[in-house]
Amino acid sequence: MKVYFNLSLEGFSNCYVVTNPEEKAAIIIDPGTVTKEILLQIEREQLNLEAVLITHNHESHLKGLATLRKIYTPKIYAADYEVADRETQILKDDGILRIGGLQVGYMSVPGHTPDSMVFKIGKVLFTGDALTASTLGSTTNTYAERMLLAAVHNKILSQHDDTVIMPGHGPPSSVAAEKNFNTSVVVRTVSGLDDKG
Repeated sequence: MKVYFNLSLEGFSNCYVVTNPEEKAAIIIDPGTVTKEILLQIEREQLNLEAVLITHNHESHLKGLATLRKIYTPKIYAADYEVADRETQILKDDGILRIGGLQVGYMSVPGHTPDSMVFKIGKVLFTGDALTASTLGSTTNTYAERMLLAAVHNKILSQHDDTVIMPGHGPPSSVAAEKNFNTSVVVRTVSGLDDKG
């Protein structure tokens, strides 16, 4: 498995291309913008775009989906039907998919948005906006913040320390780094916010 990072200047959002060279397969996560480089990579390596994974329904993370659908016929996985209407494979709760010879875990982490998902491929977590380097995802109210904080602790920070975190914005991180240095998560845990309500 190889992971390629692409930055979209529109919204400064991260898009990831995950490839399985042995199967000639590719998965794109959060196509905020589809660049010429992404398309050239797929074509040059003669990859089959098997799937597009959407962490949550915000335009800065899926604006390029329309372009991809004009060129390729990937399966689209998201927790919100509105991402691609009837073509969306709806994800609920937690589970495992098999895509392009890769095992893809998915976990529901509502809070930033009701449809927020985290995807796990190998030892890499694609967290969307639920958790970025040293920051808990933004929420609109205290209840959503508590839900997100609980999900981050139970589903993300419970992974092995060397698990890599690839967020929807900002630089990569790791589970160990977030446990030790993410004051947004640590301070709220110490104050007991995730245990209330």
